[in-house]
Amino acid sequence: MADRVHPAPLLPLSTPPAPLPDDSPDASAETAPLRRPTTTSTPPPPPPGASYIVHVPKDQVLRVPPPDRERRYRKLAARPARRRLLRRACCGACCAFLLLLVLAAAFVGAVYLVFRPRAPSFSVASLSIDARGLLLGDATLPVRIDADVRADNGANRKTGVDYRGGGQVTVSYSSVQLATGRWPAFYQAPRNVTVVSMPLTGGENGGVALLTEQQRGSLEAEAAAGAVPLTVEARVPVRVRLGKVLRTWTVDVWARCEVTVDKLAGQAAAANKGCMVKVKPLWWWW
Repeated sequence: MADRVHPAPLLPLSTPPAPLPDDSPDASAETAPLRRPTTTSTPPPPPPGASYIVHVPKDQVLRVPPPDRERRYRKLAARPARRRLLRRACCGACCAFLLLLVLAAAFVGAVYLVFRPRAPSFSVASLSIDARGLLLGDATLPVRIDADVRADNGANRKTGVDYRGGGQVTVSYSSVQLATGRWPAFYQAPRNVTVVSMPLTGGENGGVALLTEQQRGSLEAEAAAGAVPLTVEARVPVRVRLGKVLRTWTVDVWARCEVTVDKLAGQAAAANKGCMVKVKPLWWWW
């Protein structure tokens, strides 16, 4: 007979083992990484006088200076701030200077537009000449000239001219000085015309000794023809008055007039060929 086969019982499913607690020695031993065994022996000390080079990354370098260089660090760190202060001071000074220039230019422009100052004009009204020594060639007879100069301030409506002392007037012939004199000091009001009379003298020789034979011959020929060219030059220090408060520094006015006289003895008729006036720049002040 055949044997009867009975089914075997089913085995229970395997379950994962329960985790061990953290404080268990088996758990720490199981999770601890493997390490190489280290020796407890200390390295030998470096020999005396040895030096080492240690490379440290820049991001790990401390920015605090050592005590022995702290003073130098503070000095170098203060340089940028000092330079900024100096730069700001220079910029401020330049701006202030430019502002002063702009204000001064605006003030001068306003004064010019209000007063419209003009230089006075000059002309020779008459000449009384005693120049017999020039014609005779006698150095003992000095040249004497009484000159009447016309100063015209009619172009200025609000500006007066204050003529200071120390001015000089000279009369010359062919660049040879014949006589010289002083310009008187006086004040000329706006829209005023003044005729100034002044005596001129040539000193001991009167310019006679300075004339050459050719110049003396030309002078005699021109005197016989009744047309002797003379040059009258004047240097006059003046101050310009603008109103009652504003005035200028003392400046020099240079005038040069070319005239022709009909004779060299007595009252001569002077024919003006034109006068040129030059004035230095004016500096305003209160």
